[in-house]
Amino acid sequence: MTKIVSLDQLEALYQPAPAPASTAKVAHAITPDYRRLIEVSPFAALATIGPEGLDCSPRGDKPGFVRIHDDKTLMLPDRRGNNRIDSLRNIVRDPRCALLFLIPGAGTTLRVNGRAHLSIDPALLESFAVEDKAPRSVVVLDIDEIYFQCARAVLRSELWNPERHVDPASLPTPGQILAAMTGQRVGGESYDKAWPERAKQTMW
Repeated sequence: MTKIVSLDQLEALYQPAPAPASTAKVAHAITPDYRRLIEVSPFAALATIGPEGLDCSPRGDKPGFVRIHDDKTLMLPDRRGNNRIDSLRNIVRDPRCALLFLIPGAGTTLRVNGRAHLSIDPALLESFAVEDKAPRSVVVLDIDEIYFQCARAVLRSELWNPERHVDPASLPTPGQILAAMTGQRVGGESYDKAWPERAKQTMW
């Protein structure tokens, strides 16, 4: 296998150099247009880094679930999950993180790179409460750079094309995956049957 081992090799391979549109889109604070993209997005991938390596975690809620505190600061509530806290553990040890926002039906995505910390300020937590349930912490992200990504990846993948959607029945279920990995000790049919109600009761 032939490897790229230097930046010179890499940059020689990817010619011509980026067009102005590839660099002019980068901002160091939230612009009015970027604000609109954040406000309508119900889903983002949160990337973090720690001593064990990288982690990327899906985050989703009602559109605008990532709050714009000011033009340099985003706030992301940590809703209920499995308590692995991989992303949060990373942020405590290394503040570098990134968000990739998706917008259903749109090809444009939005990328944010910055540094984060966790807040457990009672008033802030309460301001994010849903159905009287506040998050345990809030990720506060100070923006280094923010820019849109062109639609090629979404177009190539036909992400929003219902004709390309995979039938869930054709995929292994979480219960089946767990059972296979644990010699039937965890998961199984009972896990899958209980999941919808469990999710309903622990959504927030």
